[in-house]
Amino acid sequence: MLDFNSRSNISEGITERIDQALQVEQQAEVPRQYLGGSRLGVSCDRALQFEFLKTPVDPGREFSGKLLRIFAAGHVFEDLAIKWLRQAGFELHTETSTGSQYGFSTMGGRIRGHVDGILAAGPESISMGYPALWECKSLNNSSWKDTVKRRLTVSKPIYAAQIALYQAYLEEIVPGISQNPAVFTAINKDTAELYFELVPFNGELAQRSSDRGVRIIQACDVQDWLPRVAKDAGHFECKFCAWQDRCWGGRA
Repeated sequence: MLDFNSRSNISEGITERIDQALQVEQQAEVPRQYLGGSRLGVSCDRALQFEFLKTPVDPGREFSGKLLRIFAAGHVFEDLAIKWLRQAGFELHTETSTGSQYGFSTMGGRIRGHVDGILAAGPESISMGYPALWECKSLNNSSWKDTVKRRLTVSKPIYAAQIALYQAYLEEIVPGISQNPAVFTAINKDTAELYFELVPFNGELAQRSSDRGVRIIQACDVQDWLPRVAKDAGHFECKFCAWQDRCWGGRA
């Protein structure tokens, strides 16, 4: 007789060991000492303050092993997209001549951002300008379909702010990158479907995002807590916030 319970225990046991190892690895990483440009589209100022100040999250809200596996899989999809674009005839640069990521630093290094890549050239049959910022995200099926239907700015405002900010700050390093639309790539993790969207530079959004980053850091420096995104702890964004208890419990 087959012991299906034993099979289940083997699967759960190995998965648990993997998740524990990933959590140990994540906890050993040196926390970054800056506010990431990719985060400035997050809707809550106070959540970004907690993030910048390295405030401990509420008990039980640490990154789970499953979530860390999802993050790791996202990097694999990005590597695949890089390979596919190069095979398709695009000249895609993901590192500088020194081997580091393209990126920017401002406010004394307290705000930084690193881009996925820069497209320098491509097939003549594809009508677009170069150089162009390239950003890639892997999404589940429902999120991917929503992005395709409503497009980036409406469906994923956090990514839209990230792209605008990167185009603005990289102009000094890569002249012309803000004059050409960025190329946003979304990979459907469930079906491997691809979605590409040209995203024109939004200078107003870039300026607003940059100003917001400065405002958040200045408020942290003087220990001034900025307003929450909502007036009720039951707001859907607060429910998913890693600092919900700390924020609403008066322990900020």
